Amino acid sequence: MIRIGNASGFYGDRFSAVHEMLSDGPLDVLTGDYLAELTMLILGRDRLKDPARGYARTFLRQLEQSLGLAKDKGVRIVTNAGGLNPAGLAEAVRELAGRLGIEIAVAHVEGDDLLPRAGELGLGEPLTANAYLGAWGIAECLRAGADVVVTGRVTDASVVVGPAAAHFGWAREDYDALAGAVAAGHVIECGTQATGGNYAFFTEHTLGVPGFPIAEIHADGSSVITKHAGTGGVVDVGTVTAQLLYEIGGARYAGPDVTARFDTVELAQDGPDRVRLSGVRGEPPPPALKVGLNRLGGFRNEVTFVLTGLDIEAKAALVREQLEAALTGGRPADIRWTLARTDHEDAPTEETASALLHCAVKDADPQVAGRAFSGAAIELALAGYPGFHVTAPPADAAPHGVYTAAFVGAGEVPHVAVLPDGSRIDVPAPARTRTVSEVDEPLLPQPLPAGPVRRAPLGLVAGARSGDKGGDANVGVWVRSEQAWRWLVHTLTVAELRRLLPETERLPVRRYVLPNLRAVNFVIDGLLGEGVAARARFDPQAKALGEWLRSRHLDIPEVLL
Repeated sequence: MIRIGNASGFYGDRFSAVHEMLSDGPLDVLTGDYLAELTMLILGRDRLKDPARGYARTFLRQLEQSLGLAKDKGVRIVTNAGGLNPAGLAEAVRELAGRLGIEIAVAHVEGDDLLPRAGELGLGEPLTANAYLGAWGIAECLRAGADVVVTGRVTDASVVVGPAAAHFGWAREDYDALAGAVAAGHVIECGTQATGGNYAFFTEHTLGVPGFPIAEIHADGSSVITKHAGTGGVVDVGTVTAQLLYEIGGARYAGPDVTARFDTVELAQDGPDRVRLSGVRGEPPPPALKVGLNRLGGFRNEVTFVLTGLDIEAKAALVREQLEAALTGGRPADIRWTLARTDHEDAPTEETASALLHCAVKDADPQVAGRAFSGAAIELALAGYPGFHVTAPPADAAPHGVYTAAFVGAGEVPHVAVLPDGSRIDVPAPARTRTVSEVDEPLLPQPLPAGPVRRAPLGLVAGARSGDKGGDANVGVWVRSEQAWRWLVHTLTVAELRRLLPETERLPVRRYVLPNLRAVNFVIDGLLGEGVAARARFDPQAKALGEWLRSRHLDIPEVLL
């Protein structure tokens, strides 16, 4: 087997994780995922200021502490921290190694940056345009002896699939093995979300500070998900199920190298903090690659009014009437009001007696969305509702981004492995492809027989994990027994989801059934507007959408409670 660890689930994750993973136990490869959709926007703005930037600089500081340890232990490092400038980060790693007196071979993968060709490819004029490359460039770099491999935008799982493919000598059409590695990579790429972090049933465990995950991958693509002995957190079927459901769509999980069938994943506890992941089937990848596009969408600003005590709705109405009348210097193109009823009747503290009224605006003109707006809000202080105050002083507008996805034929995107000696290998597009189609809904089990029910929160019997893909959100819901599955799959329909989450009532919602995981996954189109950077809603990445759903009440059979 090959032991592949993860030390970063996002740009800003635990700084000490690289050193911890190298110190706390054996590894063959250490990976790090630094690139979320929002990160590419941040790096794009960095590159505007300095073309030599555009990569995750935190990775260099982590490496300064740990490069010698990795070299001594023979652990190779694969990371997508190269962002928009993998060649620049690779050179910076070489300079760092030279300064530290450590002899290492550094390689990088490039070709994902389509910005220079955006107009030619019909992608408009974005700030960033990056195709999601696969694992074969990474594999070429490792086969050539690289100790450190830096990539730009590859799929999150590719930093795991590449080392496994190089280690076992997999071919491009070893789809089942590749699919198994994709599933393992999907589980560990978000770091401690696989080891008890962000876990619905966290109260059943003593988490401490969770250790980062490891995938022990075997030649057939099966794996065991685990963590270093003695580290915090937990690895069980539940934590792995939760992460498998994170930010997915249907049963076919499409990638640049293989389409993994998540409806074939089999999970089994394999001892304390060990979960065996097997049975994953793979199919040829789709003919087109996903391209993430970020553009500047204008300017945004917000003011939050604190409404305390009685007449909350009337106070909110007065603020809205007064502020919109006061915007004589120009009305922002988009104004959104949200009243959060955080207040409690007969509250023992002023804070718990208060509600929050948010007003968020967007406009192409920074002046209109800036002090012209926030200043007008503050000018109401002595003329508005009783107890007027806000949570922050008036501020200028800030630029916001808009994320969209496009697709470009795989043959149109270069995929180049730049080896430690500087030679370049072109990675060809897949010879076989297959357009992704939906899987027919499987046969459902018989519903539970009628019996007494109790009105209670869904979360007493079901876990959930939710996340974002551009402007869409997903929420996967799973249960832990066959009885509960027979109830959940017949109860939690699209119609019931809309009832439980009224915010989704007018939005397209799709449900996907995954019996092997005792799970249903919902994709809600447009819930997040133009993506996280546009901050269209409270919780702009839908991270807590699943927990909101779990808190909602419905009739649950008493036999399950």
